[in-house]
Amino acid sequence: MKGYQRVITRLLCTVLFLFALRGAAQNLPIRWDELVASDWKAALERSKGTCLLPIGVLEKHGPHVPVGADLFSAQYRARQAAEREYVVVFPEYYFGQIYEAKYAPGTVAYPPKLIWDLLQATLDEIARNGFKKIVIYSTHGGNPHWLRYQMQSQLEKPRDYVVYLYDPKPDPEFTREHLKRRKTPLQGDEHAGERETATNILMRPDLVKLERANDEDWRDQNRLAHLPDFWTGVSWYARFPNHYAGDGSKATLELGSWWNDWQTQKLAESLRKVKEDSATPQVQEENFQRQLK
Repeated sequence: MKGYQRVITRLLCTVLFLFALRGAAQNLPIRWDELVASDWKAALERSKGTCLLPIGVLEKHGPHVPVGADLFSAQYRARQAAEREYVVVFPEYYFGQIYEAKYAPGTVAYPPKLIWDLLQATLDEIARNGFKKIVIYSTHGGNPHWLRYQMQSQLEKPRDYVVYLYDPKPDPEFTREHLKRRKTPLQGDEHAGERETATNILMRPDLVKLERANDEDWRDQNRLAHLPDFWTGVSWYARFPNHYAGDGSKATLELGSWWNDWQTQKLAESLRKVKEDSATPQVQEENFQRQLK
């Protein structure tokens, strides 16, 4: 009888141990900086070697939204998406392109070569730590031109990792619903306006000063309308010299919650596709091999 009890006890201990392992795997932190080194292998396996790099900047957002709005948005939605589809989320990264707002209080604009080199070094370090699929998620409107060129530069020499720039196509269903829920026109709502103020009311209600939203002019001044076929470094500034575009005073928590949920789910679905993607690494390697011939 005692031998039978010992067998039962061992079986129970084994079952409990397996459940504990399963629970530990399910409770892996999503943030890179919250993982312990001994969990690294499990995080790599569960994420399928995928790391999400959210990028924002520090810049003025009208007179009422915090300068860290883009940084908050990048991290907030990245973490929520990673909770739905596990990937490892890199810590706060605010080294982006924001020279057009260098005159505004709170803006931090690093030299062009520095932001380029820092991003490349960060990508290299993420990959060196085992993540061979890196997804860049930028929430700052001034980053795409720079980031697309940086993506192309990944083909400059062979690399053992792939970088994906999250760049979703327009969704007509989303746009229709968005228009229904808004209080102001969509056109011109580009920076610290209704939508961006609404999402910040969701993320950091303690920092939004909605009562100040009408303290500055947010309207499009269109001072370079006579040059419709050209883009210059001051093209955006010529329209919105207060670095404020769209009526933020009309923002609501309801709009911010809906917009965030939709965007988070879309990001999570896209992360799932990246985790399962085998074609891009193969095609990239094919390109590298042809370079070497």
